[in-house]
Amino acid sequence: MVSKMAGSLIGSEIIKIGNEVNDMIRKGEEICNLTIGDFDPKIYPIPDELQAEIAAAYAAGNTNYPPANGMADLRTAVAEFTTERLGLTYSVNDILVAGGSRPLIYATYLALIDPGDKVVFPVPSWNNNHYCHLSGAEPVMVETTVENNFMPTAAEVAPHLKGATLLALCSPLNPTGTVFSREDLEAICDLVIAENKTRTAGEKPLYIMYDQIYWMLTFGETQHYDPVNLRPELRDYVIYIDGISKCFAATGVRVGYAFGPSTVIDKMKSILGHVGAWAPKAEQVATAKYLKQGAAVDEFLAGFKQKVQRSLDALYNGLQDLKKQGYPVDAVVPQGAIYLTAQINAIGKTTPEGKLLATNKDITFYLISRARLAVVPFGAFGTDETSTWFRMSVGGASLESMEAALPRLKEALDVLK
Repeated sequence: MVSKMAGSLIGSEIIKIGNEVNDMIRKGEEICNLTIGDFDPKIYPIPDELQAEIAAAYAAGNTNYPPANGMADLRTAVAEFTTERLGLTYSVNDILVAGGSRPLIYATYLALIDPGDKVVFPVPSWNNNHYCHLSGAEPVMVETTVENNFMPTAAEVAPHLKGATLLALCSPLNPTGTVFSREDLEAICDLVIAENKTRTAGEKPLYIMYDQIYWMLTFGETQHYDPVNLRPELRDYVIYIDGISKCFAATGVRVGYAFGPSTVIDKMKSILGHVGAWAPKAEQVATAKYLKQGAAVDEFLAGFKQKVQRSLDALYNGLQDLKKQGYPVDAVVPQGAIYLTAQINAIGKTTPEGKLLATNKDITFYLISRARLAVVPFGAFGTDETSTWFRMSVGGASLESMEAALPRLKEALDVLK
C-alpha cells in the first residue's frame, strides 16, 4: 500500500500525449510535435556565451555541492538583473535558487499551505491542480473566457478570495501565450489588498504566487506587468517565480529562482534544503556570469524572440486562413511565451473509421493519427473535457514542419462527418 496522496496522484496529460507522439516518431512517422513546453536545441540553442561559461565552470572544477539557497554570486546577479530589467529591488538574502522553477512553486505551496487551505487559480493554467493535490490544498478553479484571452478578471476572482491562502497567477500564461493587461492585474491586486485588510493578526494573509518565467518573451507592443510594481503595498504578500529556462531556451540547464518576503523565502529555503533541489553548481556559476553580460543578453533575446514570433505567427495566420475558408478553427493573437491558443471545434464529429469525437482528448488523438499534428487540449490544464481550445507550443518544432502540418489539419477536418 502507498499513501492516499500517492495513490490518488494523477499523471501529467501532457506527458501521456508526448509519449504517444514519441512512439510514433520512433516508428519513423513525421510528426509536427507542438505538445511540450520545451525547445529543440537544434532550432533554439542556448546563448553561446552561456554555453561557454558552463563549459568553463566545469573545467574549473565546480562539481561539488552548491550552497542550498544558491551561489552568492548568482543571487547577487539575479538581484541586479531584476532591479535593472524589472525595477524590482530585493536583497540577495531574499532570493532563492533551485533546479528550475518547479521546486520553487512546490516550495511556495509547502511553505504557505496547510491541508484544507484554499488555493485560487484560473483555468486553464499549468499544474496548479497537481500542486494542490501534493500539498493537500482545496483547489478553487476559476473558469476564464476567450473574450479576455483566457486571463482571469477581478470579477471572476472576487467571489473566491474570502478565506483563501494563495492566489496562483502566471503571466505570460502557460498554456495560452496571453498576458495580463495593466488594468486587470491592478484590479486583482486591489482585491488582495482589500481582503488582507479584513484579516486579523492571527489569520494567515492572502498571498499571491506570481509565475513570470516567460516575462522576457513578449511580442509587439505587449508589456509585462507584475503585482509589486503596480501595488508596492503588496510586497510582503507576493512570491515571484522566475528563472532562465524559457527566456534563454535553457530548460535543461535547470536554473530557477524565486524572490519575495523574507518570512516566506526563509521557509522555502529550509524546505528545499531538505529536498536537495538545488541547481547544479557549474550552471549557477555560469548563469551568474551570463546575466551580467547585458549586451549579449539583449542580442540573444532579440533574435530568439523574432524566431519564436515567426513560428507563432505562421500558426496563427494559417488557422485564420482556414477559418476564412469556413473551417471550425480559430486562434488568439499571440502576446507572449511560446504558446498559441488555438480552437479546433470538432466535438460531435465522426472520423472516417466511425469513431465519435466526444471530448477534446478524442480530437487530440485523432489529430495525432490523421494529421500527424500533436497539440495539448485545455482539458489537460483544468478546463472541461468538451472545451474546443488547445495549446500549440512552438519551441520543439521547425517553422517548416508547422507550415507542412496545416494542410494535413485541413485534410483531417475535411474527412470528418
